[in-house]
Amino acid sequence: MAVAIAGITLLTALGTLGYLLIEGMSFLDALYMTVITVSTVGYGEVKPLDEAGRMFTIVLIIVGVGTAFYLFATMTEVIIEGQLRDYLGAKGMLRKIHNLKNHVIICGFGRFGRAVVEELARHQVPMVVIDNDPKSIEDLARLDIPYLSGDAMHDDILEDAGIRSARALVAATASDADNVYITLAAREKNRAISIHARGEGEVGLRRLKLAGANQVISAYQYGGYRVASTIIRPSVVDFIELFTSGRGEEVDLEEIRIPENGTMAGRSVLQIEEAIGKLRIVALKRNEDPITIIPQPATQVRGGDLLVVIGDRASLEALGKAE
Repeated sequence: MAVAIAGITLLTALGTLGYLLIEGMSFLDALYMTVITVSTVGYGEVKPLDEAGRMFTIVLIIVGVGTAFYLFATMTEVIIEGQLRDYLGAKGMLRKIHNLKNHVIICGFGRFGRAVVEELARHQVPMVVIDNDPKSIEDLARLDIPYLSGDAMHDDILEDAGIRSARALVAATASDADNVYITLAAREKNRAISIHARGEGEVGLRRLKLAGANQVISAYQYGGYRVASTIIRPSVVDFIELFTSGRGEEVDLEEIRIPENGTMAGRSVLQIEEAIGKLRIVALKRNEDPITIIPQPATQVRGGDLLVVIGDRASLEALGKAE
């Protein structure tokens, strides 16, 4: 596009200069003659041309008209192809998003939302990001993450994001008011969805809970708490950092759901630990019951139970693949 515009500008300038020097025309007349000649409109000469002027016009027609048409065609092609590519790309993205099930919707791709997206992507969790910032859209396209360009407070955007089939939504915009509205809209459209919202002030945190958010997080409060904890009990914080899910080099902390009628269903906690080796079951969650911390070794594990397990990666993978 830039080359085509530069070429047309240069061609017009050379034609105008030629008529100025050869025919002694005024600037406006010379520009007019160049434009009607190159565009093949042919309204007529502004003044009779002498032989030199006619020869220059012949050269301008032979060289300039073909060049001008080529440059105009190039510009048209770039514009049409770009619009078509954008249109097809948007349609393809919508089809991809509509095929998602049990996915996560992240509303806002700022620093908080970006951290959520990076962690979900690392665990290959299907997701859709909603944002209307052009720079964010460019980053999402480069990262090949499904996205919608728009405002998450609009019902049609949430519908396009698959709110009714999503398993979770993260309200990660910088505005407490926007996050409250998004939470209300999401809860209205999907009563079972798990909603996690970012909040800043005490009022915002309280209203997010009232709006139906399952989890409300204040990045500033959490960051301050971590700094204070590092000062007061650094070893505990180091331990937590070591076992942050998926980040340990050799040892990890994971949650694993026991399949119905799987080989581990019906076994006790101790039997599972002995069968796999190099892991410990530190918590057990069954249906809607409160989570049990450090379950008794004789506790029988049932199909559908969710176990929080610490151990080396190979053992965790072995337990996760047990059928």
